Amino acid sequence: MTASQPQLDAAIADLERLRETLKAARTAVGSAVVGQESVVDLMLIAMMAGGHVLLEGPPGVGKTLLVRTLATVAGLSFARVQFTPDLMPADITGASVLVPNADGRAHLEFRKGPIFSQLLLADEINRATPRTQSALLEAMQEGTISAAGATMELPKPFFVLATQNPIEMEGTYTLPEAQIDRFLFRIDVAYPSEDVLTRILTATTGADHAKVEQAITPEELLTLQLHTRTVPTALTLQQAIARFCIATQPKGASGDRDVAKYVRFGVSPRGAQALTVAGKAHALLSGRNHVSVADLRAVLLPVMRHRVQLNFEGRAANIDIDALLLRVFDQTVGKL
Repeated sequence: MTASQPQLDAAIADLERLRETLKAARTAVGSAVVGQESVVDLMLIAMMAGGHVLLEGPPGVGKTLLVRTLATVAGLSFARVQFTPDLMPADITGASVLVPNADGRAHLEFRKGPIFSQLLLADEINRATPRTQSALLEAMQEGTISAAGATMELPKPFFVLATQNPIEMEGTYTLPEAQIDRFLFRIDVAYPSEDVLTRILTATTGADHAKVEQAITPEELLTLQLHTRTVPTALTLQQAIARFCIATQPKGASGDRDVAKYVRFGVSPRGAQALTVAGKAHALLSGRNHVSVADLRAVLLPVMRHRVQLNFEGRAANIDIDALLLRVFDQTVGKL
């Protein structure tokens, strides 16, 4: 059954209202996070796509501030876990504890951990052991936690935003490929320029500080996620995405010498899905109702740079993974 014209008009009006709400959220985050406009846009795109984000950058560039500000602007319940080598999985998921009854006896009761929040900040995630890192896998993929003999639903929307420090690598544990692949984006937060650093000093070292207020609700985020999924992607574009992902495989038929020589493994089918959904979210944020090649190119690197792994020879040759991805993208998708 096709929708009537009044229903279509109402849906269009609702979508436009949500776009205006997104602009307000972008402005609200920008009032507290100075000079990271592109990072803020990518974070909003990830939330529209319902994906998790891995933030990487040197200390002091505002990664934690950005995540806290996003939680406030979106009205999301927030929890922060500082990952350390002695952190245990139960410290994240929760555990069963003995609770005394009124009659003096005790019973087991499950106390929920910080993962039962809508936005979990996993600070310096690579400092925890793989056993603890794996506690996030089910939550990130399924939105559930299995503990105390039961499977429990996590609140919706649910996002994991994790940070890594690329400078101090002593005492860290590399994230397993299966977990890295579950992050929609890996966003590199760069050191600010002189102009941006001056603006940061002006905004943060005085007596007055910007007050961050909520601009969007969790329910509106869920609605935006539904709208994002409905943005159409042409079949020819989907076929080009498939060609691109196959071309990143070292044994694929791409004909690219560097891929065959330096790549250990390429983009997974989950990566192809991530690129498509992120492209839809970028189109929606940009005010378009269909996905274009420009939308895919805009999100290509944060979607793909953590999914394509170089082999030892590639790391020794200091291959620029971003340049390699862009070249393969132009060969397979950019010609459309």
